[in-house]
Amino acid sequence: MSEGEERQYRQEDSKVEVSGFEAKYYDTLMNLITLGRYPSFIRRAVDDLDLKPGHRVLDLGAGTGRNALLMHERIAPGGEIIALEIGEEMKAQFIRKTQRYPDIRLEERRIDGPLPYEKEFDTVFISFVLHGFVQERRETILANAWRALKPGGRFSILDYNNFDVDAVPVWIRFAIRRVECPLAEDFIRRDTRQMLSRHGFGTFRQHEYFGGYLRLLTAEKAF
Repeated sequence: MSEGEERQYRQEDSKVEVSGFEAKYYDTLMNLITLGRYPSFIRRAVDDLDLKPGHRVLDLGAGTGRNALLMHERIAPGGEIIALEIGEEMKAQFIRKTQRYPDIRLEERRIDGPLPYEKEFDTVFISFVLHGFVQERRETILANAWRALKPGGRFSILDYNNFDVDAVPVWIRFAIRRVECPLAEDFIRRDTRQMLSRHGFGTFRQHEYFGGYLRLLTAEKAF
């Protein structure tokens, strides 16, 4: 499906807002699904963010706090992380993990609605969340990231790469079409760089993982 061939998706089909058992044991499940590779993968991805001491980071859909702790190692001293999360189980885990760090602050806000931040952050980071929204809400999230960033700041999206779903190995197709929600395939088939360009982002940088099916795509906000 190209961007010109629109298909109707419902936000209710998304699996990005997890709860219950899946949310309570999210980190453990991610470790199991990746055969123990997730901790080293996410550490490598955070390394690729190229954060510096003193940076201010906005973490969209912050989850359990695992990513925030890794980012904290790189922005201290003098940095700050503002993390947005709405899931009750996720928030509880986030607070438990990060409560001893006053420079990590959790706020209960939806990332696909109006946000109060403007030109405040060096980096906006979103990890395996953007694909779980319908396109209209993705556009809102991108606009929120643009407003929140300082001129020259960077928006980093850790998520699926863009590729031809019909051409990948059968086990990849199975995971996308049977395990993931329909919104994931919609996201994969779109041109994420083009989406970002429409919001004024440029100077792209990409790091690929797991055979190129996952990537960290970083784009800068022009001065």
